[in-house]
Amino acid sequence: MLACVWLGKESLEMQEVPVPAITDPEDVIIKITGTTVCGSDLHLYHGEILQLKKGDIMGHEMMGIVDKVGDRVTKVKPGDRVVAAFNVACGKCDYCKKQLYTSCDTTNDSTFQEKLYGMRIAGVMGYSHFVGGFAGGQAEYGRILFANTNLIKVPDSVPDEKALFLSDIVPTSFHAVWDTGCQENEVIGIWGLGPIGLCAVQWLRNVFKAARIIVIDDVPERLHLAQIHWDAEPINFREDSDVNKKIFELVPGGLDRAIDCAGFRYTKSLLHKVEHAVGLETDSPEVLNECLRAVKKFGSIGIIADYAAYTNHFLVGALMEKGIRLIGCGQAPIQRHWETCLKHIESGLFDPTTILTNRYPLETTPEVYKRFDQKDAGIIKVFIETKFSNKPTTGTPALSNPDE
Repeated sequence: MLACVWLGKESLEMQEVPVPAITDPEDVIIKITGTTVCGSDLHLYHGEILQLKKGDIMGHEMMGIVDKVGDRVTKVKPGDRVVAAFNVACGKCDYCKKQLYTSCDTTNDSTFQEKLYGMRIAGVMGYSHFVGGFAGGQAEYGRILFANTNLIKVPDSVPDEKALFLSDIVPTSFHAVWDTGCQENEVIGIWGLGPIGLCAVQWLRNVFKAARIIVIDDVPERLHLAQIHWDAEPINFREDSDVNKKIFELVPGGLDRAIDCAGFRYTKSLLHKVEHAVGLETDSPEVLNECLRAVKKFGSIGIIADYAAYTNHFLVGALMEKGIRLIGCGQAPIQRHWETCLKHIESGLFDPTTILTNRYPLETTPEVYKRFDQKDAGIIKVFIETKFSNKPTTGTPALSNPDE
């Protein structure tokens, strides 16, 4: 089969690799009909995630048609249209029984992560041996482990372009808003308007009914999208370098809550650029420090952006003295939110295609990474089709080439 593999920092290649086989009674093999490139995939692209190996198949988001099933698979059958969870959960351990699927005790064998974090989180599809070393979904076929837990059947009423994003960004963004404790009529700040951030804005406006939403980014197209669709109030940090000053001009009392959807890659000051470059820190705290200054006393901050290890100059005093709840939302346990998110998609309250900007063929995936990394004007979220895909749904982007 054709698959996108990692060869090294900023080096990807399409290769012919073996089609996966069933090796466990709960395995399912799917013909992949849709995949995508996520903002968190860029950390892999830049070699910033630990324990990547040459030849790893990329991509943690996929949907498809069930092709083969193991003897113990009871929830799906060949021919079913399904979406796979980005995480790998056994469904049987104590964490899975509590619906904390991304804390599964049995699906990640990284001793390095256990040493670094004190214990291991669950495995993740297509996301390095730091989280299990499972082959990803930027390919023509995918092997889904523990399929009774990690697949959801999709109704015919939901087209592929909406269903695919149940694999990660739709339930992950919902989890961020929910886990941060956002309530109706509150003022919420969102740092970072990648796909997760934009989805969080849509949840806040349409479902959680925020009074005001302040959004911080430096891509004008994304700020404009949040403003025109969901009445968010934009701050471009290239134009307003003192983000906190601008927030307090807009909201003199400060934010009720903040959600960090930006992540560890984004350094602003020269100090952190240097420390990051020479390895004195892995993660920059600058976004979190802005959140800590902007949020009201005894407010809360949710972190859904990727952070990996260590940071310097974190404003811990503000965290304690202001009584702020800093919430690591974790790799979101998306299976617990699947039914809720699907219900809102079917009702029309949430539409993932609002941020869908492009559709590309699988063989162009390495070039898609380059364009996505460069934040080319207009590109936000892509649908990558395979030879098994349906034609584009009316009203969604037509197939094109990323070089065009």
